[in-house]
Amino acid sequence: MKIEELIKQTKFVSPLQKAMLNLIYTYHWHVDQSAEVFKPFGITMQQFNVLRILRGKHPEFVPVGDVKAVMLDKNPDLTRLCDRLQEKDLIERETNACNRRQVLLRISKAGLELLERADPMIMQQAKKFDNLSDEEAETLSNLLDKLRG
Repeated sequence: MKIEELIKQTKFVSPLQKAMLNLIYTYHWHVDQSAEVFKPFGITMQQFNVLRILRGKHPEFVPVGDVKAVMLDKNPDLTRLCDRLQEKDLIERETNACNRRQVLLRISKAGLELLERADPMIMQQAKKFDNLSDEEAETLSNLLDKLRG
């Protein structure tokens, strides 16, 4: 569906304004869709992102700062986010023996099992992007890279 129909607006100040509104609308649409995927597993999109990062480094412990550096959402309260994941036994947390100020994280067996169960639903959600050809997806990605400078 076209953005004009979704937001019931036919005139825009410029094509750039239309693109900006379309990007914002699409971002929120994607967040809402993702929230529905993660809801049955009792995690948020940000918590999934932490688990995904830690799974990529498993079985190693990873410094919190390294996790934060590669998160998709650059403004999360990572301490509280990790508290919740630890309460659910999805991650393990320990203090670095050489640098007691550094906190290390590792995905737990339960965290790995949760991601294994969630993967099929995440792949199903990814199919929403199947209406883009590989060339269109690459163009979109390049345009988004260009937008960020």
